[in-house]
Amino acid sequence: MTQDLNQMRDHMLTAIAAASGLDALDACRVEALGKQGTITALLKTLGKMTSDERLVQGPLIQGLREAVANGIAERKATLERAALDARLASETLDMTLPADATPAGTIHPVSQVMDELAEIFADLGFAVATGPEIEDDWHNFTALNIPESHPARAMHDTFYMASSDGKLDDADAGDGEPARRMLLRTHTSPVQIRTMLNQKPPIRIIAPGRTYRSDSDATHTPMFHQVEGLVIDKGITLGHLKWTLETFVKAFFERDDIVLRLRPSYFPFTEPSVEIDVGYTLVKGKRVVGGAEPDGWLEILGSGMVHRKVIEACGLDPDEWQGFAFGCGIDRLAMLKYGMDDLRPFFDGDIRWLKHYGFSSLDVPTLSGGVGA
Repeated sequence: MTQDLNQMRDHMLTAIAAASGLDALDACRVEALGKQGTITALLKTLGKMTSDERLVQGPLIQGLREAVANGIAERKATLERAALDARLASETLDMTLPADATPAGTIHPVSQVMDELAEIFADLGFAVATGPEIEDDWHNFTALNIPESHPARAMHDTFYMASSDGKLDDADAGDGEPARRMLLRTHTSPVQIRTMLNQKPPIRIIAPGRTYRSDSDATHTPMFHQVEGLVIDKGITLGHLKWTLETFVKAFFERDDIVLRLRPSYFPFTEPSVEIDVGYTLVKGKRVVGGAEPDGWLEILGSGMVHRKVIEACGLDPDEWQGFAFGCGIDRLAMLKYGMDDLRPFFDGDIRWLKHYGFSSLDVPTLSGGVGA
């Protein structure tokens, strides 16, 4: 029996080594290991043997099976490698040929909404202002009437800058003033302060940009985008603020049946302060902004009349100059307008998400063609 198995192994391995292609090799496999194969038939005889016979013949048959299986695997790898080498040798790629399709990126929804905001407010006479993302605590807090004890200054909300020794970094304010701690701005309101310090009234600006806070969940991220609006002029009232926001929201959502609700609130830098809610209707279980008779309300921004102390901190006379300010999250506006339910994918860099929610470079917002084109 042992001699027969050795002869069978030599015969099979010789046939495997002589296989000229994958089809021929597969025929060898079927002949030896297939359902009706020679080795399969030998394995079936083990059940009819006595225990003593199985102790002797079992390892021999299993050894034959393993040797043939290994031989097939090695020959298959050799044939596949040879086939790949032949294919690589025959194929060429001309890098000078034009691409089948022109690569095309998409405009991120945040960038698109920023363009929409700039277009809307430019029509209302507003300019776009910018400021540094690394601020000092005077511009970010003190000048905005946020006292030292205010919770917004707490370390769990604000990213303070640290020096190489691990201590909080301070900036020299100059002119004998105490050093100011540096931080990543928590809102775009410091741009209001810088504008009032460097520009004479009347002032009409929006300040879109990145802001940073220590928070992260489905509706909050450590870095997010905010737009701030500021008007400083003579005789400005809360009525001007309400009209401006109504005009803006109607233009942004491109609906005339927008209903706003103003609720009293508190912000250190405005007095009086109001939060703005927009009415929504339920359409197939989803909340859609708009509707003359709202089914509910969504908070979209905070606003109010600029506090006297803020105007004074910028070197202006609050008895002569008044103004209003408002601020809202650009990311949240994009979510409400374009039907996104989670903020985190905004910053994941997933090309599938960008292809679905992104905009063509030709989708330039215009008031005549539609800001949401």
